[in-house]
Amino acid sequence: MKNKITSFLDGLITYDFILFGGILLVFILLVVFSILFRKKKRLSLFLAIFSFIFLLVSPFIGYTMMHDILFKNQTILTSQKKLQFTKAVVVHGKLTNLSTRNFESCLITATIHRSSSNKLKDFIYKFKPLKKMSIIEEDIVVANEIDFKIIVSPFTYSNNFNTSLEASCR
Repeated sequence: MKNKITSFLDGLITYDFILFGGILLVFILLVVFSILFRKKKRLSLFLAIFSFIFLLVSPFIGYTMMHDILFKNQTILTSQKKLQFTKAVVVHGKLTNLSTRNFESCLITATIHRSSSNKLKDFIYKFKPLKKMSIIEEDIVVANEIDFKIIVSPFTYSNNFNTSLEASCR
């Protein structure tokens, strides 16, 4: 847990600090308005409750939306093949930089989960993957597309499976 927190804090960029500072400033402003309107009980209570909800919710929404815009990318699964003589799956894909910024690094994750003919089971299986494997690709310029290969091993599942790809870039 400590490693996850420190790696998250190390990965923050200037825009993140501006976002968090702006959220804190709006929170303080709403609390001050709540204090100023203390004679009007309902308005004051609404502003106080709204300010705390704003402080708790907006960092998550703002961080996610900002990084989706600043580091927009597209991953495409080109092929997947289960090897016969080795307990592994080879996943080939393409990563495209769709943003206006160069990527320093991208963490590309291949997730393999069970497959079923039942749509509800397929939805549930996505939350409990059989195996996850990640690689890091570095220095991807704007509008560039790179090919990558991820070897997921050991992989011993013998039935049908689906593979999904996602990339988190900085």
